Amino acid sequence: MVTAATSTAGNQGGSGGAFTTLAQRVTFEKEIKKSKFIAIAGPVYNEQAANAFLSEVRDNRATHNCWAYKIGDQFRSSDDGEPSGTAGKPIYSSIVSSGIDRVMVVVIRYFGGIKLGTGGLVRAYGGVASECLKNAPTCLVKSKVRVGVEVSFDLLGVLYHQLQSFQAEDVKQDYETGKDTTTMVTFKVDFDKADGLEDAIRSNCGRDLVFFKQ
Repeated sequence: MVTAATSTAGNQGGSGGAFTTLAQRVTFEKEIKKSKFIAIAGPVYNEQAANAFLSEVRDNRATHNCWAYKIGDQFRSSDDGEPSGTAGKPIYSSIVSSGIDRVMVVVIRYFGGIKLGTGGLVRAYGGVASECLKNAPTCLVKSKVRVGVEVSFDLLGVLYHQLQSFQAEDVKQDYETGKDTTTMVTFKVDFDKADGLEDAIRSNCGRDLVFFKQ
């Protein structure tokens, strides 16, 4: 069972200006009544990244691949065949309790022959997810970043179209570049959109542009 919703718990990465996420992928493994549980957590910044993370780490030989992610005020979770509410929800609760945002946790279970019951499953999935995140290295990320790019005048129309498409803010131009035909354009954009905007600008401008992030 997959659930999706808007979260009312916490708003790291929202309008507060910054959020805490994982600095790298982390893994935690534990055996509970002969079942092996492996929790794998990693930073994800949109639904596409979450889907890619799940596809990469899931083990189709395992009994269950249960998961949850939180991206700002959006979240989804899955029990993947376990009784409803015994896996995805406790994994998500562990994410909320950790204070970490833009993160996905996948808990892989290899059934060992002993049933845990609904309470045991909730404790197992929530517990290994919590342990996985407890000592994980984290980093503070600005939710908006300032980006600069030096472009020739003939590309300004294309550039501004992309800036509008990606909802860039506080756009400024500086003509004091020391070059007669270029200007430095700086702007602020959501952290989650920065890489996509750079790719779109490069592809539409058809030039090898250099970006500067602050």
